[in-house]
Amino acid sequence: MLRLGRAAAAAGCRALGGSQAGGAGGCSRRSSSGGKEILVNVHGGERSGIADILMNRPQARNSLGKTLVNELFEVLETLRCDKSIRVVVFKSGVKGVFCAGADLKERAQMSDTEVGHFVHRLRSLMDEIAALPMPSIAAIEGYALGGGLELALACDLRVAASSAKMGLIESTRGLLPGAGGTQRLPRCIGIGLAKELIFTGRQIDGQQALSIGLVNHAVLQNDEGDAAYQRALMLAKEILPRAPIAVKMGKLAINRGIEVDIASGMAIEGMCYAQNIPTRDRQEGMAAFIEKRPPHYIGE
Repeated sequence: MLRLGRAAAAAGCRALGGSQAGGAGGCSRRSSSGGKEILVNVHGGERSGIADILMNRPQARNSLGKTLVNELFEVLETLRCDKSIRVVVFKSGVKGVFCAGADLKERAQMSDTEVGHFVHRLRSLMDEIAALPMPSIAAIEGYALGGGLELALACDLRVAASSAKMGLIESTRGLLPGAGGTQRLPRCIGIGLAKELIFTGRQIDGQQALSIGLVNHAVLQNDEGDAAYQRALMLAKEILPRAPIAVKMGKLAINRGIEVDIASGMAIEGMCYAQNIPTRDRQEGMAAFIEKRPPHYIGE
């Protein structure tokens, strides 16, 4: 169940059996499984404003099948409209894997036309993730291969366990990346390195991914197997106190500006800046600076 507004937070938490999660973490509301492959956890307390999207398809290592993709579209639609959510974290509920990529067993039952339609839907899904108004973080604990890495690339930030394994391995299966990998990977690590990884289908670990700029942080795995997720939460908590509209406009300016020449990019930045000027949050930021106190942003 997703947060539908601040006023319902406490009641919603009690209704879903939320409990104190780690003391300072406050109350979290989890969606009940009910056989679903995508679950959502909305944090409370000092983490209020963070929503986890949990991939939960253990029998297929979180591979991108029709049901998982459909459920993810539904979740993204709800989160995109929820102004109380300031950061989204993608994680896995399956130990040792983030997302193993496309469900090739399911795809083997499709006709060529059906495959084309489904790959187009996957590409649209990655675009929807990239277009979320709030920052998104991928917490990569294990394998992120093919479409699984493309999903992580669609997120704004990536955190990986140093032992995680990542790669666009499509060329080893007679394919090429079809869900945005050929476009997003070069923008992330440069054209030469992207071509090398795509042409060879090579898998790299979290530390190697950090060294080439594929991930923002690489951390040693812990006994619980959630080191990347814990580091992602720390990163999300750094973002939480910042002005939501300013962060949103900053993301938009970067995403749109990188697609055009620098002069056009500067014009896009100017338009995003102009939208931020009349906000109450900007006024609050200035007042807090003058009064020498922490600002309290409300996203308006």
